[in-house]
Amino acid sequence: MKKTDPQGTHTVIIAYSTGHVFRIEKVLTEAGFPCKMIPVPRHLSSDCGICIRIDSINSDPVRTILEKKGVEFEGMYEI
Repeated sequence: MKKTDPQGTHTVIIAYSTGHVFRIEKVLTEAGFPCKMIPVPRHLSSDCGICIRIDSINSDPVRTILEKKGVEFEGMYEI
């Protein structure tokens, strides 16, 4: 199990499509990162309307693993 952010801050990963969101969730779950599929926050925008929420403390290792696995995403935003 990866780290849990003691301050409770989160980062969302915005993807290009619903398929990309499912792929991100699968890769992160297999890697042991806690994540949750949620609606895209109103102040952000996405074509598919859903995103992945992770603990902000895991942002850097998550970005690294997604890049290593060749998973495309639009951006990561702290909320």
